[in-house]
Amino acid sequence: MAPIKPVVTQIDEKPCANAQPAAPDCCNLPNSKPDYLLIVSGTIVLLCYLIGLFSDASTLMPQWLFVMSDGIYELMNKMWLGLVVAVVFVGLLDRVPREIVTSALGQGQSVRGIFRATLAGLLLDLCNHGILMVGCKLYERGASLGQVIAFLIASPWNSLSLTIILVALIGLPWTIVYIVLSLVIGLISGLIFDALVVRGSLPDNPARLTQGPAVAVLPALKKLYGEAKFTPANFASVMISGFKDARMVFRWVFFGLVVATAIRAFLPLDTYATLFGPTMAGLLMTLVAATIIEVCSEGSTPIAADLVVRADAPGNGFTFLMAGIATDYTEIVVLRDLTKSWKIALFLPLVCVPQVLVLGWLLNQFAA
Repeated sequence: MAPIKPVVTQIDEKPCANAQPAAPDCCNLPNSKPDYLLIVSGTIVLLCYLIGLFSDASTLMPQWLFVMSDGIYELMNKMWLGLVVAVVFVGLLDRVPREIVTSALGQGQSVRGIFRATLAGLLLDLCNHGILMVGCKLYERGASLGQVIAFLIASPWNSLSLTIILVALIGLPWTIVYIVLSLVIGLISGLIFDALVVRGSLPDNPARLTQGPAVAVLPALKKLYGEAKFTPANFASVMISGFKDARMVFRWVFFGLVVATAIRAFLPLDTYATLFGPTMAGLLMTLVAATIIEVCSEGSTPIAADLVVRADAPGNGFTFLMAGIATDYTEIVVLRDLTKSWKIALFLPLVCVPQVLVLGWLLNQFAA
């Protein structure tokens, strides 16, 4: 699929000052360095899957190994189609100029602008650390603080690839509920941040602009589709590009699988259900775990799904996904460096976490 020609002046691609270290630590390791997290996690998943093929040999192995292997075998059988679709989607997304997505944000400090920023987050298949680079550029382009916050909150696990994986793990109904509620939190949080800016409680973005989008989105999308060439060679190119760019998805999905199945193996079901069950104590324990465990959004998906399936606590699964974003220390530090304000950075968990806990508790009560 051929890339479109620029429609208007391109957006300044200068990296955001002080924010560069956040993404390479997690998502964009240099090609010259081995990706040890992917290698180790992928090897464990592969070996456990192969062991899971011979489940009748459970008496010949330690119980913990049997439980881990059986769990990875079960989860991978559910997730493989989603992972393949993720590769295709990432490859296609790589051919859509990013300025088309960012230009869809519209004007800041308005309900419409924040709503569009929230929806724009769904179009970028990036983890919560990778999305920081995009949010940084949005801030430099003049997006309002509320738009940036809404974008960061709604983006990380709501990408198409992770949504497909989540559907395979917990089912379509709960996935839809999670998506809708995350968009609600993103919208409300964005409105709160912009309201605090208007009141003078938080500093405004000095680069905030008043002019319209830099790219005419619909004409650009039509031009992109019109120039696309649907040939076997281009499809192969999409797949190759998808495999390369989806490395950050696979490395954290595999890591999440290892963590989730290790919890199964070493934490008995009754203890697990007690600690992370659909109670207020279990909800708070989930919040603590989400704060402590520094896992990318791709890695948090299998863990959150395990909370839904094994602990029978859909509110806890939602809390683990959303609180992991709101309390991520990398995100908080980058926000501080970006805005030069600790107050803005600390308001992220202050505004978001109460909403997450309330909705998580309601989900548990609804499922009871």
